Amino acid sequence: MGGYFGVASKDDCSLDLFFGVDYHSHLGTRRGGIAVVTPDGHFSRSIHNIQNSPFRTKFENDMEDLHGKMGIGCISDFEPQPLLVHSHLGNFAITTVGIVTNKDELVEEVLNSGYTHFLEMSGGEINQTELIVALLNHKDTIVEGIKFVQEKIKGSISMLILTADGIYAARDKLGRTPVEIGHKDGAFCASFENYAYMNLGYKDYHELGPAEIVFFNADKMEVLQQPGKEMKICTFLWIYYGYPTACYEGVNVEAMRYNCGRFLARRDKDNVHPDAVAGVPDSGTAHAVGYANESGIPFTRPFIKYTPTWSRSFMPTNQDIRNQVAHMKLIPIQQLIEGKKILLIDDSIVRGTQLRETTDYLYRSGAKEVHIRPACPPLVYGCKYLNFSRSKSEMDLITRRVIKQFEGDNVSEETLQKYCDPDTPEYAKMVEEIRKQLHFTTLRFHRLDDMLDSTGLPHEKLCTYCWNGKE
Repeated sequence: MGGYFGVASKDDCSLDLFFGVDYHSHLGTRRGGIAVVTPDGHFSRSIHNIQNSPFRTKFENDMEDLHGKMGIGCISDFEPQPLLVHSHLGNFAITTVGIVTNKDELVEEVLNSGYTHFLEMSGGEINQTELIVALLNHKDTIVEGIKFVQEKIKGSISMLILTADGIYAARDKLGRTPVEIGHKDGAFCASFENYAYMNLGYKDYHELGPAEIVFFNADKMEVLQQPGKEMKICTFLWIYYGYPTACYEGVNVEAMRYNCGRFLARRDKDNVHPDAVAGVPDSGTAHAVGYANESGIPFTRPFIKYTPTWSRSFMPTNQDIRNQVAHMKLIPIQQLIEGKKILLIDDSIVRGTQLRETTDYLYRSGAKEVHIRPACPPLVYGCKYLNFSRSKSEMDLITRRVIKQFEGDNVSEETLQKYCDPDTPEYAKMVEEIRKQLHFTTLRFHRLDDMLDSTGLPHEKLCTYCWNGKE
């Protein structure tokens, strides 16, 4: 995923920028970066690898030299950024969040237009943000360049652009990711998560709509492009990625998760009779609280996550190591497990490997039954808008492997849709097979309609592609 934060202030912005970026550490695993306009009008930047240590430990010393009244920063899940740019549009720094799914096509198009080269990162990949810069430079102004990016890319890109005069903030064309503007006396800021600026004294000022472009400095914010009418914000932001204190489109993450748990409990009714309800920390916890409140079944914490060295953001990219780390992070409480029938809620089932190991661990610790209730429907399609999972192929999804087991290699879209519909025998057959493979006592996924209702937003404003393949 990734996150960003930008500040324009009448005073030195370095502390606000440092803490604002740090508050996005749950959104990325690989790189952190900060760029500022220094008092003499130049751009200064620092980028660090944060795979094995927190953002703040890498940047505390750097902040002694990163002083200025305006700056942007990011937590990136992949490419190093912000980038510093010198072009016919002037000097600026840029950071982006999202994914360009037609990157190869656009790179070829840009090179054929006379652009001479792209720099490769390790592994041979082109920095996606550099491609965005190349597209921006096709136009005569930054605003026209941003509009051009919104038109050309497939996927989604939101961005912050730092200039010597102020900061441009632009939300992706269909609003899949958020851009929040905060304000306090003498300063404006832009943020992925709105809670990131609250402890810094900022208050909510403006939430960008889809494709909206704004510009702000220390004195004011102005809208340069009005928002579009169509929105497809990522529903998974509430289910998993969002920090509990964050709000998107006026809907708080924690409150939405409580709602999800309530809907799950209503669907279960008297079908199961566990002794306790628990959530896989961290994101599963709030869903479990909602379930417990609705059902009257006690909420417990049979697993405690060891956060001093392994918070969610510090996860290796290697899947085998990720599985081992996920296992090491969760420490069981024997007295809350032995002899108990436990209903366990996780945010989702992707590959299924980690949840199967967690379930087996509960059995080895003496649990009598383990009932699994994912807080979202089965993931049948790989995300092509935000790349929220690290799956390299849709066959990494346990649903697709099970469907292949039943249907063979060539599965039509019509057949896939049957496996997405909770009222079909194909869906029931898939869920039962997943239950058996992962050793659950029972398995019931969240229904898509219930999950969308949990947000309180119109369904048509929410992206559901990974669950039903609908654009």
